[in-house]
Formats: sequence, structure tokens, C-alpha cells
Amino acid sequence: MKNRYDCSKCPGYCCSYDHIEVSAHDIKRLAKHLEVSVEVAEKRYTKVDEGKVVLRHHKDEHYKSMCVFFDREARRCTVYEARPHPCRAYPYGSGCGYYDFLKFEREHQGDDTYVAVTR
Repeated sequence: MKNRYDCSKCPGYCCSYDHIEVSAHDIKRLAKHLEVSVEVAEKRYTKVDEGKVVLRHHKDEHYKSMCVFFDREARRCTVYEARPHPCRAYPYGSGCGYYDFLKFEREHQGDDTYVAVTR
């Protein structure tokens, strides 16, 4: 089934999710991609929150915060090739609700770069 969304036109809404849970396998893949040890990758890029290992975040101008691997100027993932499983699987189908909303808002605003803020 063909995707009905284009991540390259999105400002990274899914990357703003507070809890992007990662597995040991995800951390290993990221460490290899970043050419650091698994221990360094864990310490630098993850934290334990509510008993789960999740990716760290940094502040963002459009959303409260974004994944530590998100380039806030280019609005793109910097580790796309090595992204964790939840990121690979998102949006779990051929459509993305946020992309549909974004497309609707951009059409109504008459601005192809408009970003709906969720603060």
C-alpha cells in the first residue's frame, strides 16, 4: 500500500513525542552509526523515564521539545538510517493523521511552510 504522507514536508511532529522508547538493539544500532560505544550512546542520548529507556530531548521553537537527534533548523532526523524501531514503524500504516492536519492547515493558511504549534 502506498503512503499518503510525505515526511520531507513535515516539521517533525512525531519527533516531539515525549517518550520515544528504545531497545538495547536500537541503542546498539545508534552507537554503530554514530561510531561510539554502546555505553556512550546510552549515557549521551537516552534516559530512564517512568521505568522506560527513552531518547533525550532538547528545546524546540515549534513544539515543547524534540528528540535529541532532530536537526531543528533543517527539521529532519540526523540519524534517519539508524533510527530506532518506533521511528521506523511510525505512523503504523499508510496514513499519518498529523500530516493530514498539517496539509489541511497549510492549504487554509495559504502557506506551504506553516507549522501548527502545539504548546
